[in-house]
Amino acid sequence: MGGNHDPKIIQQRTASSYPDLNSGSGAKWVKSLTKNRLSTFNGGHFSDVNLSSVLFTHRLDGPEFVKLQVWSAPGLTKPTFEEAMKQKYKPAKKGDSFGPSWTNHWWKVHVTIPGYWAQYERVQFEFDPGCEAMIFTTDGTPLQGITGGYGGDRRVEFILTPEVRAQGFHDFVIESSCNGMFGVPWNGDTIAPPDMNKYFRLASADLVVPNQEAWGLLWDFTTLRELVDTLPGNTALQNKALAIANEIMNVFHKGDPSNIRRARVLAEDIFGKGWEAKGADVYKEGIEKAQIIGLWPYRVTQQKVARSWSTQVDLMERYPEHRFVASQAQQFKWLEQLYPPLFERVKAKIQSGQFHPIGGSWVENDANMPSGEALARQMIFGQRYFESRFGKRCNTAWLPDTFGLTGALPQLIRGAGMDYFFTQKLSCHTYTAQATVGDVNKGIINHKNLESSDTALLAFGNGDGGGGPLAKMLENLRRIRAVANHNRELPTVSMGRSVDEFFEDIAKTSQEGAKLPNWRGELYLEFHRGTYTSHGSIKKGNRKSEILLRDIEHVATLASLYKLYKRDYLYPKKRIDANWEKVLLNQCAGMVYEDAEKLYAEVRKDGESLLEEAFAALFPKSLPISQGTPLKSSGGSGDLVAFNTTFFPRRDVVKIPLRGAASHLKSKVVQTSADGSVGYALMDNSRGENLSIPSGLYADCMPASVQSSGPQSFLLRNASLQLTISDGRITSLVDVKLNRELIPKGQTGGLVIFQDRPNYWDAWDVEIHHLETAQPLKFSKVSVSAPGPLRASVDAEVKYGNSTINLTISLDAIAASLKPNSRSLIIFDAIVDWHERHEFLKFELPLNIHSDNATYETQFGHVQRPTHKNTTWDAAKFEVCAHKYADLSEFGYGVAFLSESKYGFACEGNILRISLLRAATAPDADQDQGEHEFSWAVMPHQGHFFESDVPVAAYLFNSPLHVRHVSGGTGELLSNLKSPFKVLGASNVFLETIKRGDNDKNDSETTVILRLYEAYGGHARVALNIGCQLSVQKAFVTNLLEDELDELNILRADDTEHTAAILMLEFRGFEVKTVKLVIGSKGSAYSAPQVKRESWVTVDKDF
Repeated sequence: MGGNHDPKIIQQRTASSYPDLNSGSGAKWVKSLTKNRLSTFNGGHFSDVNLSSVLFTHRLDGPEFVKLQVWSAPGLTKPTFEEAMKQKYKPAKKGDSFGPSWTNHWWKVHVTIPGYWAQYERVQFEFDPGCEAMIFTTDGTPLQGITGGYGGDRRVEFILTPEVRAQGFHDFVIESSCNGMFGVPWNGDTIAPPDMNKYFRLASADLVVPNQEAWGLLWDFTTLRELVDTLPGNTALQNKALAIANEIMNVFHKGDPSNIRRARVLAEDIFGKGWEAKGADVYKEGIEKAQIIGLWPYRVTQQKVARSWSTQVDLMERYPEHRFVASQAQQFKWLEQLYPPLFERVKAKIQSGQFHPIGGSWVENDANMPSGEALARQMIFGQRYFESRFGKRCNTAWLPDTFGLTGALPQLIRGAGMDYFFTQKLSCHTYTAQATVGDVNKGIINHKNLESSDTALLAFGNGDGGGGPLAKMLENLRRIRAVANHNRELPTVSMGRSVDEFFEDIAKTSQEGAKLPNWRGELYLEFHRGTYTSHGSIKKGNRKSEILLRDIEHVATLASLYKLYKRDYLYPKKRIDANWEKVLLNQCAGMVYEDAEKLYAEVRKDGESLLEEAFAALFPKSLPISQGTPLKSSGGSGDLVAFNTTFFPRRDVVKIPLRGAASHLKSKVVQTSADGSVGYALMDNSRGENLSIPSGLYADCMPASVQSSGPQSFLLRNASLQLTISDGRITSLVDVKLNRELIPKGQTGGLVIFQDRPNYWDAWDVEIHHLETAQPLKFSKVSVSAPGPLRASVDAEVKYGNSTINLTISLDAIAASLKPNSRSLIIFDAIVDWHERHEFLKFELPLNIHSDNATYETQFGHVQRPTHKNTTWDAAKFEVCAHKYADLSEFGYGVAFLSESKYGFACEGNILRISLLRAATAPDADQDQGEHEFSWAVMPHQGHFFESDVPVAAYLFNSPLHVRHVSGGTGELLSNLKSPFKVLGASNVFLETIKRGDNDKNDSETTVILRLYEAYGGHARVALNIGCQLSVQKAFVTNLLEDELDELNILRADDTEHTAAILMLEFRGFEVKTVKLVIGSKGSAYSAPQVKRESWVTVDKDF
């Protein structure tokens, strides 16, 4: 064609290297095949030629280099290091087997290092026993943990120091324990029962030289693969990471070591030039988006603590950026007691800011079943330990794996001096995270509140006893940060200085939380609902121990203050604290059931001893008496008296043995059994004092009777209620005063059995489909066991499968409480010989009551939950946790179930249920097999729950009187032992705890701590009346840790004969308030100049 040609263009074409003719096929890849190729670079079928083949330069295991001696501890004993060193050892070698499960084996190791190995960067001893182990110096200092096997928690290397390598030989000691990360499940399944005869093989006991450059390439390649697998399908960074990983595989050749360096240089296109030389300084570049902190979860034994924490101290020496958090004061105390040198190493790392105590609690506790006071003690004991050992309290509460969180936690956490709270169980996204690219990326893609804060916290490390973070995780995080320093497709990670720093940043950027969403009430976990019922003996041990310790503190406080008959009695704080520590330990969400039962037995034994010592100071000539403790001697005379450890007026029907030395007590009972061996006494404490005394039937009592209306048909009745049993079921429950039938026509109540076959977590879970398998059980052999008038009872038997359930159903002549119009309780006492598998026993009543919500007691209050299935959230609450009561109420009326040791409840429509026994087989193959004794009660009440006495009745049902036989009369006792505290003015405030102050030094400093709470969810203003037995010099409102917040005005009452001082207290709904009284000698309360009070105010004694 015509026109002028531009010579410049022709010249440019001539100079270009771009070919005029392209004969090649091009560089297009098949991306999916390339991604799949990456899996062949390490391990697997090609391990003899891929990167795995060059990870070690040398490996020696001959006797001239490694000498082993072993001693196996007898049975399941766990001797100390000092004890183990005194034993006789025998030669051992790689390949030997040892066991069985849970046994301990001690190894003395001597290694000789070849001289020519001095040229290498690192020399290490590789010890793989297939189980867990710990390495000690020859003087007993723990150095690090070992986790054998080939799981993700594998750590088998012990790095020898340059000094050891220069010396050429080294001696050290190893303790191995025959268990894995999750114990010894017989088939490898995490929740399976243990295989008690498992043996382990010593797979490796070698001196090795690792190829550090090859290991660096392995970690480089691992991060590249994670980038490829995590990032979206066609981003620039993902494609670049894939291309470089592919090229690394192309350049790698087993026989050419220089190719490893070349491959690592290729990786710098992603990580940045010279990134590795920066070490921990890599975190100083770029911006910070996701803070990282090491996680050590709970469920650890004393040995696991030492292994894991020594490993973390070792990592801190090699990775100065590493920060590790450890909660649970109990673990620190174990370390302090059992491994003092390691405790000092940990303490040094705490001072340097690398090792962080966190959580402020004794253990990472369950937050459903511990009582309100127990939750408070978890934090009190934890904070006091941390402060006493490390000079500071924790500021962040830490419950990463708790199965649901009570709404009581926020105020208790703040009351324990903490501002922040961490959990992740409800999402389960980051628990035991491996610090992968995927884990870090979840901090953004799973972040639900990016509009409020763009910062996330990742808790990483092998949990559940796995040893915490590993070196490979720290290496990976350095590489992830290096990538983020040059790319914005990944969040930028930073090794934060502390978890507190993370929360402080959120507080600052969210205007102290103003920009964050709020959540009110409990955080219900839709999982692990079976834990409320599994292992009934442990649930009972928890409840009984909590109440026993409450009673001990109450009685011991009065004994130490009054000094009536034993002037040298001192408040036994150390022993009380020791028992509390056992109870708090058992409230760990992963407690060991066999150990728990032993600890509860110890608490019961020592607790009863403590009570007797305190009672001896108050009742000098008295003996306990009950069905389980018959009177051994009495001198043929004496009286009954009972100590009331609640602050409620009450009447109780008490069963008294009348045989032998107690025969003279027949005059004290209202009703006796047919054979005269047992009597029923009515103990009266209408004024709410410390002591109850026997009495006859009062005019307002409602004599109870039992009648038979046909074969296997019985009717229990008093002026309050009438219960009918017919054809083995409860067919009628009538409120006599209102003539109201409470069971719908055609329906029945009683025991019911369900199939219990959860989808996986046997002892933990119960699934909603179990409700489709209900099988009602019938009472048989019903007979009258007590005819009235004080107590009317029938005995019944239920046979099911291989199990026998014996029940006594009782109706008393008294009401549930002394509140006007209170109804009686129908009490069910059960003795169950249980031998089922995968069955769930419950008690249910269909009720002629309609409500969208049922009310359940929780810590220091209650929570309402739906009875319907409108949403999936509603339907998920088919089995819930409650403490002493569950209630279904409508306007004008309600019915409650009371429990003295059960925690599982449900309300499905109009059917109220209490869960009694389960029968899982994993992880305990014999869970709940054998005999159980427990009680529950049905409590109808006029008025809605909020108008009722249900919380008071449930409190009393869980607080039996301490009945005693006293020599002589009771007049002096009644005068001396009047209750020193009364709460007047509002029925919704309960006085829960009375104890001596934690900082008391007995006679040199005397304080009394009172803990009160509002129980119904409303405001209240009360007068706390303090009796004349105590001389109060000052009074303060404190936090849970007994730090003084506000000084209270001390008012003087008109009734000075009985009341020395009055404190006015105001409460909001469910508020917990701690009051500290400074006690002086009698008569000094109002003469001391430091007393703060208003001008004299007269408060009517009947306020």
